[in-house]
Amino acid sequence: MLEDDFGREVSGVRVSLTDRCNFDCVYCHNEGLGDTRGPMDPQDDEMTADEVVRFLEVVSEFGVRKVKFTGGEPMLRGDLEEIIERTPDSMEVSMTTNGSFLPGRAEDLKAAGLERVNVSQDAIDPDAFAEITKSGAYEKVIEGVEAALDAGLDPVKLNMVVFEHTAGYVEGMVDHVAENPGLQLQLIEYMPELTGRPEWNIDIERVHDWLEEKADRVETREMHNRRRYYVGEESGRDGSGASEGGMVEIVDPVENPNFCANCHRVRVTHEGYLKGCLNRNDDLRSMGEMSREEIRETFRETVANRVPYYGEYMIKEDGEWVVNDDYIDAPVTHS
Repeated sequence: MLEDDFGREVSGVRVSLTDRCNFDCVYCHNEGLGDTRGPMDPQDDEMTADEVVRFLEVVSEFGVRKVKFTGGEPMLRGDLEEIIERTPDSMEVSMTTNGSFLPGRAEDLKAAGLERVNVSQDAIDPDAFAEITKSGAYEKVIEGVEAALDAGLDPVKLNMVVFEHTAGYVEGMVDHVAENPGLQLQLIEYMPELTGRPEWNIDIERVHDWLEEKADRVETREMHNRRRYYVGEESGRDGSGASEGGMVEIVDPVENPNFCANCHRVRVTHEGYLKGCLNRNDDLRSMGEMSREEIRETFRETVANRVPYYGEYMIKEDGEWVVNDDYIDAPVTHS
């Protein structure tokens, strides 16, 4: 397993299969690349199934044991089931999706080897959902979550970005997961540096404080020092007087150097570029024609040049995050 200069082993990869999406979420940063969404038709710049599988086969040689498929919306790929089925058996396979295409495909994805799914859902109200996503697919998403649970893709994690537009819906989403077995909630801190709208930001510590009071039990995970809040345990929603309750986890990378210090993933863009950090686009590295040796060499270079974003690439000066000049001229290879 490869390790960067900060002692972080790379045990997982996050692979974008397309930048296309059928939603137009107001907060979307497209895996850190910004608003580059293309038309709905398949694009020539997307990695083929063979290229994706070849990449996964090569990085499995370096001990990578987890892959998460993302987009855009990865289910716009008609060959998604094929890619999952051809993923090396040694890898745990998960996916992030908006859920609108899960009805009718969840069982096939599970049969192909998909183990877990994260569904982006920012409100439990159709009108609010439409306002945030610019989509009328609320019922399809709800149906998709049920299809995932029925197919055995549980627990289903609901991803909710917390910012000005969604803060008022957090309580409803927490109650929703507490009342529905098989669901978990990830509240994701809004990252204004990726979207360019700092005025939408809220203080995520207020959400922590509210959950601290509401939760029946709180745990802290070793990874990223994330706190997990368990709510609804005392209610016994199954009628037996005992219940696991709903699990809510806050993903809060901003102002949290521990988050970056515990990052073990490398990201791959839909075009076949490797990037060591979600927040950076000045370290993109092309895998060229994606021969196995080119993939090996680019993967080694990307891992070797990984830098924790908060605390290293960005450092605090007079209370403000500023770029550390030591890292602004990373050598980049483009084809």
